[in-house]
Amino acid sequence: MTMETVPSDLTGQLLIAMPGMGDPRFHGSVVFLCAHSKSGTMGLIVNKQITELSFAEMLAQLEIPSAAPPDFPICFGGPVETGRGFVLHSAEYAPRTRDAAEDGTLRVDTRFSMTATLDVLRDMAEDKGPKQALLALGYAGWGPGQLESEIQRNGWLTCDASPTLVFGQRMDGKWEAALASLGVDPLMLSSEAGHA
Repeated sequence: MTMETVPSDLTGQLLIAMPGMGDPRFHGSVVFLCAHSKSGTMGLIVNKQITELSFAEMLAQLEIPSAAPPDFPICFGGPVETGRGFVLHSAEYAPRTRDAAEDGTLRVDTRFSMTATLDVLRDMAEDKGPKQALLALGYAGWGPGQLESEIQRNGWLTCDASPTLVFGQRMDGKWEAALASLGVDPLMLSSEAGHA
């Protein structure tokens, strides 16, 4: 694979970690790319659930009242700013804020948005939030050209992100489902992949 074969904009795509991934924090990861440009890349790991913290417990810690909060998964979003929260959600939702220019929402495409304000959690607690969502603590980030280089070295595969795959799939089956969307059998992958 040459640098020219890496798409110039991977925003809204999924990265699938290859078995030979050198960084153990990303082993078996599926990463939703929220932003990708010449300036760098930002994404959220969407298949590594944090089981030690529930959505209800998070709301209580943030002192957000909720009678019977719905249950949304919380993921380890990546190794950068792990104390910071992000909500990846369906695009029909926009936070109710006084200033729409400062609603804290990044509209990724027509299917996905990401919001990084407490407004979305308050709305979710009142069952007025997005139809589909997952929370992420931390994010994955790459500097200019870094992700492209990792893709060239067979560290990642890319595939289209679908709401079903991102939100509807069981956490422990997302990696396999993402590979299957490309027609790839996980058993056929080697950690010693070569170049054709």
